[in-house]
Amino acid sequence: MSNTLTPPKSDPNWQQVASPQLYKNAAPSNFLSETIQETLALTKRLFIQLQRRPSSLLAGIIQPVMWLVLFGALFQNAPKGIFGNTTNYGQFLAAGVIVFTAFAGALNAGLPIMFDREFGFLNRLLVAPLASRFSIVFASAIFIISQSLLQAAVIVGAAAFLGAGLPDVAGLATITLIVFTLALGVTALSLGLAFTLPGHIELIAVIFVSTLPMLFASTALAPLAFMPDWLQVIATINPLSYAIEPIRYLYTHSDWNLNSIVMRSFWGDVSFGGALLVLVGFAAVALISIQPRLRKTLS
Repeated sequence: MSNTLTPPKSDPNWQQVASPQLYKNAAPSNFLSETIQETLALTKRLFIQLQRRPSSLLAGIIQPVMWLVLFGALFQNAPKGIFGNTTNYGQFLAAGVIVFTAFAGALNAGLPIMFDREFGFLNRLLVAPLASRFSIVFASAIFIISQSLLQAAVIVGAAAFLGAGLPDVAGLATITLIVFTLALGVTALSLGLAFTLPGHIELIAVIFVSTLPMLFASTALAPLAFMPDWLQVIATINPLSYAIEPIRYLYTHSDWNLNSIVMRSFWGDVSFGGALLVLVGFAAVALISIQPRLRKTLS
């Protein structure tokens, strides 16, 4: 008979089990892998919901294609020169439809979280032993931005089919970057509103009130020079214009570069690279501005 004593098993640290985020510094690799796993699982949940109810995605694809067809036909016989360097209004309109579709889709990013709040599912996530509660936000952002990129790809294909042409590979990659940056900034603002407003009625009201003014106060449907002075001022501070004009330049110029002038505003010329910097700045400001609210809600 052996006299060796087996040490008793230590009780699990239930505080660590209940609040693993407090111990993330002890095992950063595990924390990162668990956060990625949680984000992927929550993202998969959103895509399963989309698969069961694909009508929202189909509507988000069919509507902009209808815009291309109907508006392109409506202004087919417009006087030459009214749309700048192109006589093809479909080519002029394609950039506006791509950007506005991404904007409208990203503006709805807060609705799934808002519905989770109202149905109690968000509370279950907040009390669950997640490695990081920010995985809830990451999943929503990935889901919405993926939809925006898919819609943009369909619109680019439809515009090419309707005679607007197709940018080169570098141009398509730049369009992807522009759509991603804009969708990221707008998604951040929408998620911030989802954690701030009391219910989905208020969020939908904000979406309805802001959508059309942002569209008409941009260069999506008409060039800047075509607008009255006061509307030109608004359009030049609208982030949508800084996404539309570079994409439009890609459609009308094959020899573009970062120094190319894409917009001539009342305060000066805007280069291709300058427009991209404005979009990056807009996304950065949006992400920074929602941090206090997210930390208060998710902490």
